Amino acid sequence: MLLRRFTALCLLTLCAFPALALDEKDLLPVDKAFVLEVQADTRDRIELRWDIAPGYYLYRHRTSVKAGPGFSAGALQMPAGEKKHDEFFGDVETYHRQLKATLPGTADPGAGTVTLEVRYQGCADAGVCYPPQKRTVEVRLPGASAGAGAGAAAAPAGGAPLFNPLARNDGGGLKLPGSAATQSLPLPSEQAFGFEAIVDDGNRLLLRFTPAPGYYLYRDRTSLALEGAAGIRTGKPQWPAGTSHRDEHFGNVVVYFDQVDVPLPLHRERADASPATLVATFQGCQTDGICYPPMTRRVRLALPAGKVSPSGEAMVTPLVITPLPSGRKPADPAAIDPANPPAPQPLVVRSNDNGGGASATTPDASADNAGRSQPPGNAGEGDSLAWILLLALAGGLVLNLMPCVLPVLSLKVLGLAQSGESRQHARRHALWYTLGVLVAFTAIGALVLALRAAGQAAGWGFQLQHPWFIAALVYLMFVVGLSLSGVFTLGGNLGGVGQSLAQRQDAAGDFFTGVLACVVASPCIAPFMGPALAYAFTAPAAVAMLVFLALGLGLALPFLLIGFVPALARRLPRPGAWMETFKQVLAFPMYLTAIWLLWVLGKQRGIDAMALLLAGAALLALGLWWFERNRWRSRRAGMALGAVLVLLALVPVWGVTRMEPPARAASEGTVAYSPEMLDRLRADNRVVFVNMTADWCVTCKANERNVLDRDTFRDTLKRVDAVYMHGDWTNVDPQISAFLEQHKAVGVPLYVVYGPGAPPRVLPTVLTQAIVEDALLRAAR
Repeated sequence: MLLRRFTALCLLTLCAFPALALDEKDLLPVDKAFVLEVQADTRDRIELRWDIAPGYYLYRHRTSVKAGPGFSAGALQMPAGEKKHDEFFGDVETYHRQLKATLPGTADPGAGTVTLEVRYQGCADAGVCYPPQKRTVEVRLPGASAGAGAGAAAAPAGGAPLFNPLARNDGGGLKLPGSAATQSLPLPSEQAFGFEAIVDDGNRLLLRFTPAPGYYLYRDRTSLALEGAAGIRTGKPQWPAGTSHRDEHFGNVVVYFDQVDVPLPLHRERADASPATLVATFQGCQTDGICYPPMTRRVRLALPAGKVSPSGEAMVTPLVITPLPSGRKPADPAAIDPANPPAPQPLVVRSNDNGGGASATTPDASADNAGRSQPPGNAGEGDSLAWILLLALAGGLVLNLMPCVLPVLSLKVLGLAQSGESRQHARRHALWYTLGVLVAFTAIGALVLALRAAGQAAGWGFQLQHPWFIAALVYLMFVVGLSLSGVFTLGGNLGGVGQSLAQRQDAAGDFFTGVLACVVASPCIAPFMGPALAYAFTAPAAVAMLVFLALGLGLALPFLLIGFVPALARRLPRPGAWMETFKQVLAFPMYLTAIWLLWVLGKQRGIDAMALLLAGAALLALGLWWFERNRWRSRRAGMALGAVLVLLALVPVWGVTRMEPPARAASEGTVAYSPEMLDRLRADNRVVFVNMTADWCVTCKANERNVLDRDTFRDTLKRVDAVYMHGDWTNVDPQISAFLEQHKAVGVPLYVVYGPGAPPRVLPTVLTQAIVEDALLRAAR
């Protein structure tokens, strides 16, 4: 039922005629469903009335009136409507049967008529919505002179519709460049533009676009991407020559009036076979008729084994395409009988490469949605590796300023200053700390690349989606804080490791602190990191690991410089009693970090998980305190009991993984992300701001606090009538993972702005109000 309603909505949005919907016998034309009458009783008051057919309703918030010169209008006055929760717009007011509205104002003394621009949108109770409507009405004002307003449009008698919907319709994103009297009824999108895709071999696909007679396809409004096949991406489509066309919307373009076959090479970083989904977004028009919004088709494919592309280039084997009759000539589309178009021909492919055979595929008809976003070009293409490594180095350096990492760095610098050791020892500390950072970054990079090679979506910070990892981090931050506060130290009979690893001034302590700095940096994506990580996730494995090592080197660089540059080391404060106090003060950022991580766990698994882990933390503190108390008294039984308490404290870490995620309601003024809802909004030609975020993402929360949660951002959304769509990646969500991979994003945050008939625009990782406002205004234009 939901699929049926969604398909009907897409068809109505694509076509100005409701008669083209799936239930055309039951749906009224828009101007019969909502009959508009306008009358001016006085020179300072204009009445508008919509007679609404039974089974239909109008939205209050989608109704507006703008007066032209000669009438200074006030705010449109409408009665209270029926309150309801709408699946598209949230909490709204609607009108059934009739809507009477008043436009107050003051007419100029010599004005005989006033022109009104009336906008409205409504739906059928059955669940099908019409595109937004715009009508231009010329109203005669009472008391005008005999010659004033001559030629004004008069309202027809008998309650008939005032206007022909073809004569003036700017709603729904459908353009009507031709004469309304000569246009044929437009076809639904899947009939107007056929699309097929088959596998030629492991390194190439063959696509076929089939415009119906009287329709044409834009070459440069087409984008192609693969989903579900990590390490395999689309190359540049090999379009044949098309027809030059002067288009009123896009200028000089190349179009295709006839069936066109397009080889599509594949870039491969892996040779094995893989299932995949081809996502094709394209746009076309009816000759002298409507232009459709961007439409998306998805085709499931079974890619055979192929050849790895050298240096990231696509492998292209010779291809012979059997010529097929098109059935008509582009120069004379009128010669074809629309009622009896030529039957589509099957795809015929002969490959000169024996490495793979052609296999037919079946389009996923349920996903034929208008307006699915398309990824931009692969991040880092065209940039030199040296530039990417420089970006990675800068991104790692900026990570040191993040609130989780800064206390760890301060702790090591403090320890170095406190030790008062020689320059040789300072260098050794710096090298072991750097080695810990690099090993940790290498491990994370190898894990991410391994998961992606296995076809699983994994981005920067993905490990924080798992409650057990968050719980372990809470314990780690808490234990480091207890150690800094002097509650316990590890050593003596526990393997002789000396003091707490975070404070130790030997190789193990330095190495562990480097690993800790990398772990606590994982919730953050600093400036410059995004392009570098995006390049790493699409580059060959060896090159990707170089990028991860550059990130690690940037993170370790401040401590490395202090160890190797004497001038910097001499600027460190002299050891003294103040350093013990400062060490204890550093415990509190660790406690705050543990509290923040505990909050993230509450978002993932609810308040019960927070309570369980707090109980575990209390048991952990008791065990460590009891162990420390008995260690100094050499009481082995007491030390054993403390160790048992520490082990029991680990049970809540397992317990939180057994809890179900709590229900998450969308915030006020936002729409929860789903591919289907995004497609609906794009088909309706709405401006959409998509925010992919997570509660564990520090950069996300900073952007929301500084920009996205402020009134100025909300006001900008209202100015351009934009929808704010929110995707929460705090827990694992395959739909959001697919969206991130579609845009070649390395993780969250990801901000994408969509505008009518335009490709999506990806915004920078760190937002400002100026960046967001500029993107929304450009999308609205």
